[in-house]
Amino acid sequence: MRVLLIDTALSLCTAAVFDDVQCVAVRSESMIKGHQERLAGFVRDVVAESGAGFDALERIGVTTGPGSFTGLRVGLAFAQGFGAALDRPVVGVSTLDALAASVPSDGTVHEAVAALIDARRGQVYARFWRHGIAVGPAEALSLEAATARIADLGPRVFLVGSGAPLLADAFPEARIDPLSGPAPEALARLVIAADPRLSPPNPQYLRAPDATPPTRLPGQPRIPVRP
Repeated sequence: MRVLLIDTALSLCTAAVFDDVQCVAVRSESMIKGHQERLAGFVRDVVAESGAGFDALERIGVTTGPGSFTGLRVGLAFAQGFGAALDRPVVGVSTLDALAASVPSDGTVHEAVAALIDARRGQVYARFWRHGIAVGPAEALSLEAATARIADLGPRVFLVGSGAPLLADAFPEARIDPLSGPAPEALARLVIAADPRLSPPNPQYLRAPDATPPTRLPGQPRIPVRP
């Protein structure tokens, strides 16, 4: 199966074409903002490098968050528009699930994996696995709550993601990989294995946005504050 992968959820802008689990072409650049300016060019480049054109794509995969509100909207809107234009299914994959799938299988036994994204304001977005089985859904947790949850997982734990360094001091024996985004290979495996009917490209927001809507319309007078 030939798939196009898109990831703009965190601090990477990534586009890749995979033929099953074989990487055909990939473009990935670290960036906090500006995904909307780079993504279309990356997709054009990887499809051109794949040598088979857009018609050869059978599925589009995109990360659904948690992550940056702006980055998520860019990737999801592009993937859904592209899928509609090509009449191809679009599969959504959790950023935390993709980070956990990025943990290398180098023969080391990890009793548990904690996928952690720095959510700022003393929080992490987190999901936990024990022996390859997810322990509950993705959550937004305080650093203290995340520390307690990881401690319950057992002594051999792998912390992965941008939130991992925030908890490294509490787990000196843990393996740490502060990935700034999922590995394309891991994302490809999840996208190919997914049932499109059960994995829609819907954004996964675990916390309300920092920005708030205005309290009045432009030109509308301010409401006086009563003493």
